[in-house]
Formats: sequence, C-alpha cells, structure tokens
Amino acid sequence: MNYMSYTLLSIALSLLLSGCNATEDTTDTPDSTPDNTLTCKEKLSNLELDIHKDLDTIKSDSDFTFLLKAKDGKTFSHSRGISTAQSMYESASTSKMVTAVVILDLVDKGILSLDDTPNKYINAWPQSGNFSNITLKELLSFTSGLSEAPLCNFVGGYDFEKCVIKIISKNPDAPLSSTEFHYGPNHLQVAGLMAIKASNSKDWTELFNTFKKENNLFADSVYDLPSSSNPKLAGGMHWSADEYLEFLEKLYTQKILSPTLIAQMSSDQSGDALMVSSPAKDSINQDWHYGFGMWIESDSNPFDKSKVTGRVSSPGLYGAYPFIDYTHEYYGILARQGGFNTFEKGYEIFSSVDDKLEEWAQSSCQ
Repeated sequence: MNYMSYTLLSIALSLLLSGCNATEDTTDTPDSTPDNTLTCKEKLSNLELDIHKDLDTIKSDSDFTFLLKAKDGKTFSHSRGISTAQSMYESASTSKMVTAVVILDLVDKGILSLDDTPNKYINAWPQSGNFSNITLKELLSFTSGLSEAPLCNFVGGYDFEKCVIKIISKNPDAPLSSTEFHYGPNHLQVAGLMAIKASNSKDWTELFNTFKKENNLFADSVYDLPSSSNPKLAGGMHWSADEYLEFLEKLYTQKILSPTLIAQMSSDQSGDALMVSSPAKDSINQDWHYGFGMWIESDSNPFDKSKVTGRVSSPGLYGAYPFIDYTHEYYGILARQGGFNTFEKGYEIFSSVDDKLEEWAQSSCQ
C-alpha cells in the first residue's frame, strides 16, 4: 500500500470512529434525561407517590390518617388500614389547641382579658396570695404554677366547678406564677371555668357548642372525657381528622381569632420559666417552648428564639400530631390513636417524611 492510500484509509477510520463517539455522547445530554421531560404536575405527582409509599411502609402501632393542605389550596390525604378522615379519635393533648382557641375567642370579643385573674369570675378562688396573682395568660401558657391535678379531674360523675376548686388544696405550695412551666391539665380547667363564668354559659358543652355554631366547626366533635359534664379540657375531646383540618385551616387563614392574638398564641409565652415538666423533652428530646395551647418548635437544644422552625403543634398522648407550618405555608393533622404514651410515635411518622412534605407544600403548579 502506497503512502497516499494509507493516509486516506487513516482519515476514513478516524471519521468513522469520531462518528461512533459522537453518537454515544448524545445519549448523556441533559435534554434526554427523564426528569427534564416531566411537567411540574408530573413531578408533584411523583413526589406524592413517594410520600404515600413512605407512609405505607413506616412502622406504626396503629392505623392512621394523614391530611394536609397548603396555602395554594392543594391537599394531600393518606389513610392506612381501617382509619379514615371521618374516624373519631380520642384527642388527648391535641384538644389543648382547640380549648385555647375557644377561650381566646372570648378574649377577642372583649368578654375576657389575658390579664384577668380567676378570682374575678370564680367566687371560691383566693383573693390574696400566689393564687390571686395567676392570670389567664399564665394559665394558657402553662406557667400558672398549678402542677398537681386532683383525682376528680378524671372522674366523670364529679361536678366540674367543684373539681376546679380542689386544684387549690392540691397545690398548697404552688410557686409564684410565671416561674415554672408544667405540662398538665390544671391550667385549662381553671381557664375554662373562667370562660364559662365570663360568658354566662351553663357549662363547657354549651360554650363549645356556641363556638362551633358561630364558626361552623367541629360539627360532630365533643368534649366527653371523662364525661360531658366534667370534661378534661386539656385532653377530653373526640374529633375526626377532617374536622380538625378545617379548624387548622380557619386558624391559619385567620378566619378565627385576630391576627394579634394568633401571633401571641403561636409565639413563645413560656419565656424564662423553668421547664419542669415537658413531654417534648422527655419523649423526643426537643427543648420546645410553649405559646397558648401549642408547642413552639425549635431546632435548637437548648431552646433558641432565633432558631424556631415556624412550626407550631399540639401532639397527643396517643401519637396524633396536628400542626401549622408558617414557614413552609401548610398545615395538617396526623390522626391516630396508638398505645398509651406514644407521643413520640406520631412525631416520628411526621419526621420521616418532613423534608418531602415541605417540598410538596412549596411546589407550585398552575
């Protein structure tokens, strides 16, 4: 083979090999990757499928329903087993947020004041000493110093008002209010009796029914534990997930309570009080603080106001977890009734999909 023939053959082989390489390279161009071909709605659908899969596979000691709604109106619903959005669940501490709102509604109307003391409405309440200085604000923030609950709080046949009065004798050495935080039932029992008296209601059921009618909320929900005549306001409700979500929506969209009260309710009201009793600390090792009837969640241990997440919540003893996330603009309720003292289980379920839920809430597909 002469020199010219060899050169032409080399050029031909080079062109052929170059063409093959060019063909192979085009298979990895960004335009051909599957993700780039998906529409926003398809990506959102895939994300929701991932969340459904995660919720189906996570370990849980009970069936549950998870309802979400974002600021832009999109919704998400997931149920496991026999649980539905209409299933009635025992509230445990999820009722604290509801009770606080019912009482704050009277503050909004000028019927109560956050500076009011119990003796203004309850005749048998002490007129002097530490008990006389307790305010409604301290009762709603659980810093009243009333830590020990009388047994009648758990007895259905007992008179509600007489049981509230027993809180006094049960706490003879109550510290100065605002110095200690105690997560317990007494604060809302006293605040609830103040609300009943101030509104001239017969009992809590009548007051709650008025609230329900005025706000078109909780049609089938009741305070019936241990009984409707002696309800535990910090944990005695039955509600369904769909009704609780409607409540969260009206709170988030400021259809109930004024913006000023909502801001107070959802900000740290426990302040410098010593956190003596905190299930958030004991169960999930979170040093959260408290607003009015709700936890102020923080990523910092110890609590740091500058590192709050913008999420408030009111988890219950059986693992239900209602929340509002003001930072990511969505809210929801994990409805479940697991075993006794499974506070942490609901939070674990929520935390397992937390990042995906935030992405879901922030996804905007018009």
